[in-house]
Amino acid sequence: MQKPAGIDELRRMSARVGSNILLTQAAGGNSSIKQDDVLWVKASGMWLADAEDKEVFVPISLSGARAALAEDDERMPLAPGHHSPLRGSIETSLHALMPHPVVLHVHSVNTIAWSVRTDAADKLAARLHGLAWQRLDYHHPGLPLARAVSESLARRPADVLILGNHGLVVGAQTCEAAEALVLEVERRLALPPRSAALADTTALAEICDGTAYSPVADQISHQLATDRHNLRLVTSGSLYPDHVIFLGPALPALVGGETLTARLAHTARAGLPAPIAMLIPGKGIVIRNDANAAAQAMLSCLVLVASRLPLRAQIKYLPAKAEQALLNWDAERYRQQMTASR
Repeated sequence: MQKPAGIDELRRMSARVGSNILLTQAAGGNSSIKQDDVLWVKASGMWLADAEDKEVFVPISLSGARAALAEDDERMPLAPGHHSPLRGSIETSLHALMPHPVVLHVHSVNTIAWSVRTDAADKLAARLHGLAWQRLDYHHPGLPLARAVSESLARRPADVLILGNHGLVVGAQTCEAAEALVLEVERRLALPPRSAALADTTALAEICDGTAYSPVADQISHQLATDRHNLRLVTSGSLYPDHVIFLGPALPALVGGETLTARLAHTARAGLPAPIAMLIPGKGIVIRNDANAAAQAMLSCLVLVASRLPLRAQIKYLPAKAEQALLNWDAERYRQQMTASR
């Protein structure tokens, strides 16, 4: 099958965006380009950062995808004559319905930091003035989000979508224009991060002794536990989908004089899985030795978001129902399997 003239540009742009942790993390985010009746979209579970080194795009029938969307069917058909072991991105329906030739969806930390706030409406309006933009409430990824976007765009066209508790979507004529628009939104929404105390690595190593946990390698991530505001934010609830999918709802923390060994024993007696990561207040974070690169990237993303939230910001967390929908979602189980194999 002939590939679109812009596929190489899409690969280069995707790799650049995917290598910037402020924009995407692990297998999060996706990009696409349309040519005639073919939608080339990033495959589920693949990393945008790998776009120049691996086959990360899948050709989807554009008319077939739009027909499936009209029937509330999440199955996105491959373009005729093409076979692939990969699935289109979870957000393929979103890419298909947007009229722009190029669509780029990122989980940028600045946008997420704004999107979880209940008091951001006026500030967003001022910062994004002059752009064709809209803000949507949180919707479950996939078809529910695509339907909400479709209804919103029918009322008022937009090139920039701020997705509540999720991220940023832009549409443009070219890959260059899409990347430039993302960077412009980032510039306008930039928030200064707070700094925090360094991790107590000696204490963390002692805490992990005899367990299947180790201190997190990324030093910045420890600020989730060494900064009291960050600690309160991330133990109070879940901020966005990948937070739930790769780290579990909220994040657990040791309390009082509790030891990690005692906490893990209590978790096992309750028949619950050992948490991916555990916050040790005032000292840092420990992570399971079998945690994959995606989980570690999500911890890095989480601290980059939390450290940009003002101390008095009003936060809207994902409700428990939304968390359970994400945890029990077959499409996300598939994405995690693909991500783990990277």
